[in-house]
Amino acid sequence: MTIPPQNPKIYHITHVDNLVEIILHGNIYSDARRIADGLDCNIIGMSTIKRRRLEEIEVTCHVGTKVGEYVPFYFCPRSIMLYILYMGNHPELTYRDGQTSIVHLQADFHATVEWANRHNVKWAFSDRNAGAYFADFFNNLDNLDKVNWEAVAATDFRDMQVKEGKQAEFLVYDAFPWTLVEKIGVVNAEIRARVQQILRNADHRPPIAVEPSWYY
Repeated sequence: MTIPPQNPKIYHITHVDNLVEIILHGNIYSDARRIADGLDCNIIGMSTIKRRRLEEIEVTCHVGTKVGEYVPFYFCPRSIMLYILYMGNHPELTYRDGQTSIVHLQADFHATVEWANRHNVKWAFSDRNAGAYFADFFNNLDNLDKVNWEAVAATDFRDMQVKEGKQAEFLVYDAFPWTLVEKIGVVNAEIRARVQQILRNADHRPPIAVEPSWYY
């Protein structure tokens, strides 16, 4: 049991090219919604895990819903998934272009929960990777201490408990509004310029920051 930070942030990672569709639709969509709507995007995840999230793992605090029906966020940048993309050697990974084109979309946890509650949108968080069969899910802020916040903040995740805890996720059902993104973190000035170009005509243009400490 660890004490949650007063003002946690949440981070969704995606390929920079996907920002075009996100801005066009005004939302980040879940995998289930993306598939149902036939949306094209640059997929960076592992297909077997995505299938498991779509078909097998239930978000137990919202009976009848699957993890793949939710938009996923981590509670930290520089996630273990980003490390896998950076290494590019996982046998189940089809995306092999590294971390450079990956952007972090940051939002405020409490602002997101308030928005979701106001609009009757289901949300939840897990104590580890939400695609794991043994993950526990919660939708009550009183349970935030179930997240291992020390592991979330850790930069060395060789320890198995740290590795599991660092992968805790926050989930928003179906769609997450682009307007809730408060910052975009990128790896270098070149990607920042690409993001600025993509955002040039957008109504909502969150600040874009080069954040090398968010990357490997």
